[in-house]
Amino acid sequence: MKVNHSKIVDCTIRDGGLVNNWDFSVEFVQNLYAGLNEAGVDYMEVGYKNSPKLLTGAENAGPWRFLNDDFLRKVIPQKGNTKLSALVDIGRVDESDILNREESMLDLIRVACYVKDVDKALQLVKLFHERGYETTLNIMALSNVMENELIEAFEMIKDSVVDVVYIVDSYGSLDHNDIKFLVDKFKTHLPNKRLGVHAHNNLQLAFSNTLVASELGVELLDASVYGMGRAAGNCPTELLVSQLKNTPYKLRPVLDVVERLMIPLREKEEWGYIIPYMITGSLDEHPRSAMAIRSSKDKDKSVDFYDKLTTPEVTFEQK
Repeated sequence: MKVNHSKIVDCTIRDGGLVNNWDFSVEFVQNLYAGLNEAGVDYMEVGYKNSPKLLTGAENAGPWRFLNDDFLRKVIPQKGNTKLSALVDIGRVDESDILNREESMLDLIRVACYVKDVDKALQLVKLFHERGYETTLNIMALSNVMENELIEAFEMIKDSVVDVVYIVDSYGSLDHNDIKFLVDKFKTHLPNKRLGVHAHNNLQLAFSNTLVASELGVELLDASVYGMGRAAGNCPTELLVSQLKNTPYKLRPVLDVVERLMIPLREKEEWGYIIPYMITGSLDEHPRSAMAIRSSKDKDKSVDFYDKLTTPEVTFEQK
């Protein structure tokens, strides 16, 4: 029997934090980690490692927005087999905040960037690599990237130290054919790199796109419990755990987390497949306009929203 080489990276706290401003209790995160560890999930992305000094509005966000190693050590004093990951953004991370891996609770640091900043991202990757971390480069908004830009980026990436390069469907607009096309392109130009995928669920394709990527040999699969993530959310962890073939994952502990933690949270916070997010996904647009409409009194006026987005001369007024 062929062993499945897929590894799940659960992003519930990091990407889900974009929904509730990282307002998760310590107990919530501890319970989530325990459940994921029992389920055999490979990585838990426990937040961002950005610096509060380099971001506005930092004082209002929960601690998972700016992970502090001492804090993390108190939250998860005993790590199990599930490794810990954090994400950083270009220009928002203070290098002096990053300890050497042997002094840190983190195992993996992922660098997110747009294609124009791949050179800057790779400088950060090199720093984290030198400090002993596993590294990934997550190129965002690939659906809006010209092929020549991607080829230029590949030239820089192929000789870099980065471990894994991510195909990111930021707008949730890609289908299985797009995923096949991109995986083939990444494999052709980066034959020496492992690949990852991060899918959004605007068109209800996050799960199937992730499965397609896995079948094509993509190794790191991003997901979140109950699909919690910004706007339409992500590929649900529980679906991957239940459907990936020839893996040691256990579904019951993830269902327990859904029941105890996520169902009550979903009553307070909104994420997932919702029509304005479907509209931005189908138009291959950033979900910010849909997020704005969902937080307004016109949140269910989908026809009006669609007409505004598809009428070239209309602009959204800033309220």
